[in-house]
Amino acid sequence: MNRKTLETDRLLLRRFDHNDLYDFYEMAKVPEVGTNAGWKPHESLQESCYILDIFAQSREIYAVVYKENNKVIGSLGIHPDTMRPKVLNVKNIGYVLNKDYWGKGIMTEAVKEVMRYLFEEMGMELLSVAHFVDNSRSGRVIEKCGFKYEGTIRKKFVRFDGKVLDECVYSITRDEYFEVLGDK
Repeated sequence: MNRKTLETDRLLLRRFDHNDLYDFYEMAKVPEVGTNAGWKPHESLQESCYILDIFAQSREIYAVVYKENNKVIGSLGIHPDTMRPKVLNVKNIGYVLNKDYWGKGIMTEAVKEVMRYLFEEMGMELLSVAHFVDNSRSGRVIEKCGFKYEGTIRKKFVRFDGKVLDECVYSITRDEYFEVLGDK
């Protein structure tokens, strides 16, 4: 998928680069951020640098930049949907946000812009997203974006610390997306 820079009132969604290292590490070292996404909090700049190299090369992962201070405050990935591996024009969205920016509607704004891009410009037919059962903040973002609850997959994910987690799965179809737009 060709990725272009996206923009909202408060955010710029762009490719990661090596200048983002300190902002990325600041976000990734906070225990609640990584744990809620299923990965181990980063313990060093070197660890963040390694992951940032992967993100910078990826066409699937956006840096979420807060325009007010030009700071990278999150990441948003657009990935193949592993639950629907043979269905074309379907993607899965995943995201993390710097804890200092939680509760401000920022990730909802970012996800809605990515939805617009994927449905309106890229012609996707369905988008999916998931969160762990105990991550209600992520669940609120998902619901605000109009996704519909599909169900909970029990014992779906083994986290870095060996804990096995249940995952709540949601999706939205292209038709549902345009219906929501028509209601506004």
